[in-house]
Amino acid sequence: MMRGGPVIAVDGPAAAGKGTLARKLAEALDLPYLDTGLLYRAVARLALDAGQDPAHPAERFAQALMPADMQRKDLRTPDVAQAASKVAAQPAVRAALVETQRRFAAERGAVLDGRDIGTAIFPDADVKLFITASPATRTLRRFLQSGGDVNTPDAQTLLREMEEALRARDEADASRDSAPMRVADDAHMIETDTLDAQAVLAEALRFTRERLVAARG
Repeated sequence: MMRGGPVIAVDGPAAAGKGTLARKLAEALDLPYLDTGLLYRAVARLALDAGQDPAHPAERFAQALMPADMQRKDLRTPDVAQAASKVAAQPAVRAALVETQRRFAAERGAVLDGRDIGTAIFPDADVKLFITASPATRTLRRFLQSGGDVNTPDAQTLLREMEEALRARDEADASRDSAPMRVADDAHMIETDTLDAQAVLAEALRFTRERLVAARG
C-alpha cells in the first residue's frame, strides 16, 4: 500500500510509556496518531456487552467496530484489559483489524502504538521503536495513574496483585500464536525505568529524525 508519509511503529508491553510517547511523537512530527490497543479493547467491550466469553470467536465484533466504539469511557477497566488480551489472541480478530490500521496510515503516514506494529502490521515501517520497563516500574506507574496511594495499608497487596496481572498479560501477549509481542530485529529499544517522559521523547525524536534523514539519502 502506498503511503503519503512516514510510519512510526511504537511497540511495547502495557504501562511502559509507549502511549504517552506515541502521542507526543505524533504531535512533534505533525502526524496522525492511533492507539491500536483501543481497537482490541473496543472489540472486547462489545463482546462483554453481548454477554460473550471473550475467549470465544469475536471476529463479528471486530468487523462491526464503529468509530464511536473507540470513544467509550469504559475501555480502560481491568475486566476489559483482560478481555482484550483474549480477543487479541484470535487470528480472525487480528486479521479483521489489520486493514483498519493500514488504512489509517495510508494518506499522511502515522504514529501507531501497540504490540505488533513493527512486526506484523507494518514490518516495513520507516521507524520502529520498542518501549519497555521492568514489571515493578510499570506496575507502580499504573497504580499511581489509577489514583492509588502507596501510603495506604493495602497498597502493597494491591501492587502485588497488579504486578501479577501485568506479568500474566505480558506472557499472554508474548506467547500467542498470532502476531506475538516481540522486539523487531530493526527496532530501537528504549528502557524507561529511569527516564521521564521528556527524556524518552527526546531519545525517540533523535532516533526517528536520524532514520528519516537517512532514508531520504
